[in-house]
Amino acid sequence: MSAVFDGGRLTLARQLAGLKKIQLAKLIEMTPASVTAWENGQKKPNSTTVARLSMALQVEPQFFAPNSSHGPAPATPHFRSLRSTTQSAQDQAFAYGRLVGDVAAVIERSVELPAPELPQSPVSATEPSDTGPEEAARQAREHFGLPIGPIQHLIRLAERAGVLVVFSAPQTASIDAYSLEAGGRPIIVLNPEKDDYYRQRFDVAHELGHLIMHVDAEPGGKIAEDQANRFAAEFLMPADQILPSLPSTTTRKGWERLAQLKEHWGVSMQALLFRARALGVLNDVSYRNAMMRISSWGWRRAEPGNIVALEMPSLLPGALEVLEQAGISASDIARGPGLPLPVLEVVTARSPQAHTEPDIDPAQVDGVVRALFQPPEISTV
Repeated sequence: MSAVFDGGRLTLARQLAGLKKIQLAKLIEMTPASVTAWENGQKKPNSTTVARLSMALQVEPQFFAPNSSHGPAPATPHFRSLRSTTQSAQDQAFAYGRLVGDVAAVIERSVELPAPELPQSPVSATEPSDTGPEEAARQAREHFGLPIGPIQHLIRLAERAGVLVVFSAPQTASIDAYSLEAGGRPIIVLNPEKDDYYRQRFDVAHELGHLIMHVDAEPGGKIAEDQANRFAAEFLMPADQILPSLPSTTTRKGWERLAQLKEHWGVSMQALLFRARALGVLNDVSYRNAMMRISSWGWRRAEPGNIVALEMPSLLPGALEVLEQAGISASDIARGPGLPLPVLEVVTARSPQAHTEPDIDPAQVDGVVRALFQPPEISTV
């Protein structure tokens, strides 16, 4: 593997592990300058060092071979707020998203997945738009052939359009939902700790907005995030359909009405209140009072609702099940390109996975490497 070693794959594995160069260098008892040289392609590690890197980063040695998956270079993910996200966390989330594209490319060698068919309605993310996001949402509903009324299963709709929807790795759960394109496919990564059906649906619609409107936009900007929220609101709650039913007051009957609309449209009461204010049904004072009431009731993160089960991804999990029925296991799929099996299991899971952090130290790495390269004992009888 040292002869075909790809420094970019080392960077990907290191970022996926959430390690800085100096931390990886300490684990394998080498210098940070060596790690930099390998990642830049200036030098190649020898076979023993490749084994050390493999152990430290929890990947197979063949992971460091050049990636043969096709498609344009991965686009920078759309994170909600770059100011509240550390660079290390961004790198780790980006690496995970790129691995999602790798997993799909490997699976697609044997199972045909839906071709990406998202509509493109570019909206400038640097200048405010009066109607751009709403028009993009209306065009998207028309593109998908959606009938009047709520969208029944949003993740399934996205997957039919070739979007890979996955839960993020537990170690990146501090980052909210995000989206990117990798391996030639649009990808939506959901937060595994946001255990709320209504808020999750808004997250998916928000990220669809980015994928449809902001292909070349700089991520994390306030204008772009506001546009994605407006897209999601119009996509899930079209103005001409929901406007007549929105309450103009938050008296007791107003809250009852909000609860009914929540179940009908599959969105949170906070989203409904925001929509009512945006459409001029609620004034700013009424909206602020309602949000203060929601905070006092502890509903900011846990609103009451009748639906407790999340919408689950089925595209990649279903493809994996097809392969397993044909006698090809997840470990078989991971072994060829050296994909980390735990990552593949998270990417192809229907539900969020629990986080288990491996304990690795330099002594452990050294012991495993010695075992790998020690000649076998010859017994005599």
